[in-house]
Amino acid sequence: MPVIDSSTIPLVGQVSNIVLVSFFFTACLSVYIVYQRFFHPLASVPGPFWASLTRFWITKHSWDGDMHRTMIALHEKHGPIVRNGPNEVSIADLSAIKIIYGAGTKFRKSDWYSVWQGHRKFDLFGERDEKLHGKQRSLISSAYAMTSLKDLEPYVDDTVNRFMDAMSERQNQVVDMGKWAQLFAFGALQSAAWIGQVPWLFWLHDRFMPVIGNHLALNNRHGSLRTLAAKEISARMDRGSDRKDILSKLHAAQKDKAELDDNGVVSMATSNIFAGSDTTAISTRAIIYYLLKNPQYKQKLIEEIDDFRRQGRLSDPVKLTEADSMPYLQAVMYEALRCHPAVGMSLPRVTPAGGATIANTFIPAG
Repeated sequence: MPVIDSSTIPLVGQVSNIVLVSFFFTACLSVYIVYQRFFHPLASVPGPFWASLTRFWITKHSWDGDMHRTMIALHEKHGPIVRNGPNEVSIADLSAIKIIYGAGTKFRKSDWYSVWQGHRKFDLFGERDEKLHGKQRSLISSAYAMTSLKDLEPYVDDTVNRFMDAMSERQNQVVDMGKWAQLFAFGALQSAAWIGQVPWLFWLHDRFMPVIGNHLALNNRHGSLRTLAAKEISARMDRGSDRKDILSKLHAAQKDKAELDDNGVVSMATSNIFAGSDTTAISTRAIIYYLLKNPQYKQKLIEEIDDFRRQGRLSDPVKLTEADSMPYLQAVMYEALRCHPAVGMSLPRVTPAGGATIANTFIPAG
């Protein structure tokens, strides 16, 4: 007659439950993998295996800092459209730029932008509601018209002169142009935006940049700038100012458009420096890098500059209108931006209802 140890019955039950849960989990995972690989609307789009299953693939490459190289390699391998997420594709096709990002596009910003906006109500870059974005843009458009931007040139010239003085003092020395490009960009943007020149800024670089590097947290940097901008706005309302910088333009727009409150002005004032200085520095570094890597093109640019100077067509510092008339300089800048864009990741949009056909491939809605 069989004898059963009753003390083992709970253990057997636990093992059975573990087996059932494991089987259920394995079955669900298998169904998910099969669907993503063979039945998902993007199943026919080529791309990495893991990218079709999980966004951890994007997270990993973003963390590693090699997303730009990875995507270039994938497009070279697979063509203009690559699946880089369970429900996302990367497109490398010139015709797609106007379709996805052009004026009046139906491709709305994805929830990726919400991370940048946070809790701010006024944020042109992060705002996903197209109607609200259009309204916000109309409030500040006059401050960024070309006629207004030309008033900023003297403030940028001040920074150019200080930068050239700093470089002259360091002749015959090894200089980290990457850090100096960052410092120059920040100085130019803060001067044109609202702070004015900070006399000790270039001195501070020599003393503390080797120590602090770029370890300041993004939130701390942005929060500090917003606090500083709010104080400057309040101070200007009390004392007034004859500066024709971006803050003065925003104040002028605010008088005509009551919807543009102080929070909106602070948001734009900080965005000019926070976003503008990084992209300007990256672009400046790219231009310097590619010229140094290709001395024959650097020499050709020098010859164009010398030729324009001999003709008396260049001021010191060079004016915007003068730089615009230099074809080789313009070609160098645009080519550097093409080779090394300031933003190393995609700016995702959501395909509108009905889907869209891009590069001969149908992209479903969502």
